[in-house]
Amino acid sequence: MVLLLSALAPVAAVIIYIYVKDKYEKESKRMLAFAFILGAIISIIITTVLYMFFDLFLPLKDDYSIWQQFVKAFFVVALIEEFSKYIMVRGFLQPRKGFNEPFDGIVYAVMVSMGFAAVENIMYVIQGGMEVAMLRAFTAIPAHATFGIIMGYYMGKAKFSKNPIKWNLIGLSLAVLFHGAYDFFLFIGFIPGISIGAFISLIIAIILSKRAIKAHQEISHFK
Repeated sequence: MVLLLSALAPVAAVIIYIYVKDKYEKESKRMLAFAFILGAIISIIITTVLYMFFDLFLPLKDDYSIWQQFVKAFFVVALIEEFSKYIMVRGFLQPRKGFNEPFDGIVYAVMVSMGFAAVENIMYVIQGGMEVAMLRAFTAIPAHATFGIIMGYYMGKAKFSKNPIKWNLIGLSLAVLFHGAYDFFLFIGFIPGISIGAFISLIIAIILSKRAIKAHQEISHFK
């Protein structure tokens, strides 16, 4: 129970933070729960199936190959995970009437991301214990949150744009880029000191996320 709570606590902290930042027209708790469940169940299922597919047709077995770790980070892990989150927001949430201001893109993308991150974190923490829980609370969970904010910022723009495909794909691409960069530097940790790149990319993503939140707050239709 302690490990479970430790795994879920940082996820809850992110959700509360985004809920508070949604200043002018908060989404219903029912829709927030729906978005979370989409991330926790459907996105996980899609990700698992795609991982199995890639592992069958594109096996990456050399842990010390920089090229293979690059492909794994950007085109397997980041692309699969962010795409699975993206299609949940794009297919089930963005078309809804309740998605009625740009900030909603951030809210729903983060909720889907936190649903995904909750399941992933529980799995890692049960295997690795409290030390892993503490480490991921300050790394992986904030990382998933920033990927969601960056994607959601552009999906919020897309909802009210004449060119939604462009902004949706920009959001997906940037989420994949930051996720891939974060993972890549961790995957090639066999190079001394290189892992610092993951934390640099995370810091940049956090800075951009704060700016994205502020930007959509300022243009809210309900301000």
